[in-house]
Amino acid sequence: MKAGVYYNNRDVRVEEKPVPSLGDREILIKVMASGICGSDVLEWYRIKKAPLVLGHELAGEVVETGKGAAFKKGDRVFATHHVPCGECIYCRNGNETACEVFHGENNFTPGGFSQFLKVSGRSLKTGVFKLPKNMSYETATFIEPLGTVVRGQRAAGTKKGDTVLVIGSGITGILHIMLAKHLGAARIIATDISDYRLSAAKKAGADSVINANEDVPAEVKRANNGRPADRVIICAGALAAAEQALRCVDKGGVIIFFAVPLPGEKVGIDFTPFWRNDITVKTSYGAAPRDNKEAIRLLASGAIKADSIITHRLPLGRIAEGFALAASGKDCLKVVILPNEV
Repeated sequence: MKAGVYYNNRDVRVEEKPVPSLGDREILIKVMASGICGSDVLEWYRIKKAPLVLGHELAGEVVETGKGAAFKKGDRVFATHHVPCGECIYCRNGNETACEVFHGENNFTPGGFSQFLKVSGRSLKTGVFKLPKNMSYETATFIEPLGTVVRGQRAAGTKKGDTVLVIGSGITGILHIMLAKHLGAARIIATDISDYRLSAAKKAGADSVINANEDVPAEVKRANNGRPADRVIICAGALAAAEQALRCVDKGGVIIFFAVPLPGEKVGIDFTPFWRNDITVKTSYGAAPRDNKEAIRLLASGAIKADSIITHRLPLGRIAEGFALAASGKDCLKVVILPNEV
């Protein structure tokens, strides 16, 4: 079979790989669509393990099953490689994405940017879901990223009537805008340095957009009747984005670090106003099975129309182009690779 092998953001090669052989309780998926995630092009994060086959936002058809696998040939499925154990103290307390198993196990062989993929281990039990009949493979590639957004806004406590500020209007920022709108936010404000992404944010439901090079805290107050935001969701890894967020949250508000600065970079916080004004700072990472289930419901019902933000659909033979597009972010939101279209 063919697979897209990642060496770095500028070097992704289509190479021949053996089709994975199955053991008991394993399945082989013919990958029909696999999205390029922002973390796939986070070079400092990926290059230390290169070369490797990436791809964890995928959907396809089960073409072979091992003995005892709870799926059958022909099932249309979404799969995720990282799942929590469900038993440790972190899982029991609802912090599933802090689970050591979640971080330590990878149950995909090789990865979603390949024509065929083996799923094994815990992922087969809690990380593989049959797709609703009305859901396309391309839509299903949004289950995992939307699941992370669901988790983030649960942590933020977004509710009807809130003013939500989304800092960074890439793909996850756009999904946050869509979800905040669905949850009943009264006003949604989005920032970015790209006019292209600001335009996309408007189309996705943002009431106001701000170029991140402007005085963002002042512009947020201008757009929100003189008041900062109730919920601030950081979807950009720039240190400046984090520093802006600290100055954009209202009393009693919540800041969510959905994206974080580079390793080693420090965010300076004067805690006195935070302490006096009852402000909460949280982080959010990944998606647990319950988050992915909610994402499936939102996508299947049409509450979140994710297909509208796919900007590029490319066959596997053009995966290097796809990575270049996703890494640059220029005139690009979501790139979906179609591995069986070479």
